[in-house]
Amino acid sequence: MSEVLIRRARQADLPAIVAMLADDVLGRAREDTRMPLTQAYLDAFAAVDSDPNQLLAVMADGTDVIGTLQISFLAGLSSQGAWRGQIEAVRVAANRRGERLGQRLLEWAIEKCRERGCRVVQLTTNKSRLDAHRFYERLGFKASHIGYKLDL
Repeated sequence: MSEVLIRRARQADLPAIVAMLADDVLGRAREDTRMPLTQAYLDAFAAVDSDPNQLLAVMADGTDVIGTLQISFLAGLSSQGAWRGQIEAVRVAANRRGERLGQRLLEWAIEKCRERGCRVVQLTTNKSRLDAHRFYERLGFKASHIGYKLDL
């Protein structure tokens, strides 16, 4: 096994990232893993990659992409102008779960938020993802707010 590292995602990583996003009941209903990937994924990657307040990261073991997440660095006026790190789309490849790779990925992301001067790290997870709730709580996150979404 190679050394596992975390790095900024590259466009070549997109098929593996989309596959991880689609690897559960919720993801299968909203992602399209057919190759070649739709232009929407390529456009979204280009937008994220060019934005200095976005960081799409992957965890790689050699050439295998085994985890991913995205951090959005959010400026705001509340809490005396505090920056927030919003973590989204946390995934670990199914065949690598149980190795504490998700914990390592989240700890890395939290450190990136500290480096950017964020005073808060926040994330959302679907109400049905009970294992994810336990995972985030074990890492110190608190279910302090109720979130709402409106599909457009």
